[in-house]
Amino acid sequence: MTTRTFAATGASTDIATIAFAAILGLGLIFAAGFSQAGAMHDVAHDSRHATGFPCH
Repeated sequence: MTTRTFAATGASTDIATIAFAAILGLGLIFAAGFSQAGAMHDVAHDSRHATGFPCH
């Protein structure tokens, strides 16, 4: 009986992980596809400065 409980819990965790990854991936594709190029450049540029990576 205990084995079934663990198996069911593992399956539901796998489904939740896959669903989260799919939603995150689609969100990133949507954001990158519909944002303006200047905005994406500014975000990348600011991120490089925030991490101390030289970009000039």
